[in-house]
Amino acid sequence: MTLRWRLTLFYTALLTFLLTAVGIITLYVMRVSLIGSIDRDLNSTYEQFVPVAPRLPLDSQVNPLDEAKLATRYSFSNYSLAVEELTFYSQQSLLDELAAANTPQQKDQLFLSIDALRQATRRSLAVDTQRPIELSQAELERLINSPDGRLTLNRSVAVAANVQPTLMRLLVLLVPFQAPELTVGEPAKLQDPATAVGLRLVYVGRNLSTVQHLLDQLKNVMLLLFGVGLVTAGTGAYALAGQALQPLRRVQRAAERIGGQNLTDRVPVPTTGDEVESLARALNAMLGRLEGSFEAQRRFTSDASHELRTPVTAISGHAGYLLRRTNPTGQQAESLRIIQSESARLTNLIASLLQLARSDSGALVLSRQPILAALFLSDITRELAPLAQAQQTTLTAVGEDVTFEGDPDRLKQVMINLVSNALKAGAQTITLRSAQVAGEVRLSVQDNGPGIPADQLERLFDRFYRLEDSRSRDQGGAGLGLSIARGIVDAHGGRIWLESESGQGTTAHVQLPIGNVPVLDEDDVP
Repeated sequence: MTLRWRLTLFYTALLTFLLTAVGIITLYVMRVSLIGSIDRDLNSTYEQFVPVAPRLPLDSQVNPLDEAKLATRYSFSNYSLAVEELTFYSQQSLLDELAAANTPQQKDQLFLSIDALRQATRRSLAVDTQRPIELSQAELERLINSPDGRLTLNRSVAVAANVQPTLMRLLVLLVPFQAPELTVGEPAKLQDPATAVGLRLVYVGRNLSTVQHLLDQLKNVMLLLFGVGLVTAGTGAYALAGQALQPLRRVQRAAERIGGQNLTDRVPVPTTGDEVESLARALNAMLGRLEGSFEAQRRFTSDASHELRTPVTAISGHAGYLLRRTNPTGQQAESLRIIQSESARLTNLIASLLQLARSDSGALVLSRQPILAALFLSDITRELAPLAQAQQTTLTAVGEDVTFEGDPDRLKQVMINLVSNALKAGAQTITLRSAQVAGEVRLSVQDNGPGIPADQLERLFDRFYRLEDSRSRDQGGAGLGLSIARGIVDAHGGRIWLESESGQGTTAHVQLPIGNVPVLDEDDVP
């Protein structure tokens, strides 16, 4: 995964976490605030409801002639109200009986008695009497033990007008009541436990659908903003990351274009004042050091080769002179011939080093012209036929006659080097093949020699590297042939590689771009 995508995913994930946290906190605070407002409203409604509680109808139907009860229903039209009386009970007596109920059976008996009283004295407004508000034993016990005699619940209440129960916020109070009832319109008075004749359970409920609808709408809006925010943030993060990394990509592309042939090039230095600018400057400094090192190496190789040519030529000339103009003994003559042979070998080595130096410095000049692949390989086969016959090797050329552009002399040097390597390895059959592959021309040299171990294939292109097995029976090679061949192929914009297995022979491939060449006949090619 690229750095750009990692940055985008990181910032998007961070924003997702923050938006989720903000959304959850906002919904929680809003819910707490709304529920708190409803609870305050329930308390206020309870204060207004106390004076008229005794006059609630015993069922959900109200007599149209009962104006007081109709007025009560109208006054509390947005609420569900209910009253249940526990006659002759007080808060303390309930606590004492609950404390005396030591076994579950005793508790069940106590709550059965309480439920019977509740059912017999139940009055409700906007609550289905067939499906009254029920409290579990645990809730009732908690209400009795509550210091202020209050219990707040979220409970589904069967409203008379609805088939399905409605979720309500329910305030349940356990308060004492006195024998004289208050009249309608009289304000609520604080009950005196000393004069109370019982306890009253008062239920005040308010529909939560409005609150739930508001919270749902808020949640939907937040989800919409969440989605739009994530898409916008992700797109923005991707664009900003791309813009921030653009200088780094320019540095990368420039660095990829720089090779041994163009060490004078430098990567662009962005004026960003950050780590990318420092990296570009460090890369340019490194390229400067590499250029100096390579230049010193090339200059040394070139100068040493030029300086060695004169003494080597003199040595070879004097050895030839002694062989021609004197009468050396047999052993002396053999020594002089060895001197001539080694001088010739050293001359070839110097020439190879000079060519490598020119290739490294980019001074290898190519004379490009159209080449017919099949004709080109046939010429090489004809030229090397005497050498192959001397080793009793069959040398043939086959394949497509592909027209491509290249330097025939340099490429002939490459192919002769590859064929010579096969002959030195003792191959009995060598086949030169041409083919068009993926819009390029491929020239191959296949032999049935002893093969090359897979771990040494790539190392063969290193300078002065030579195999230590039967394939390296060269009596005068210096291990520079394949290095020179690679330099020539690289100058053509192609590539060279070997395929081989021990005991299975070797195939050398040279793949070159075809270039812009016209359709030619054999007579058009020199």
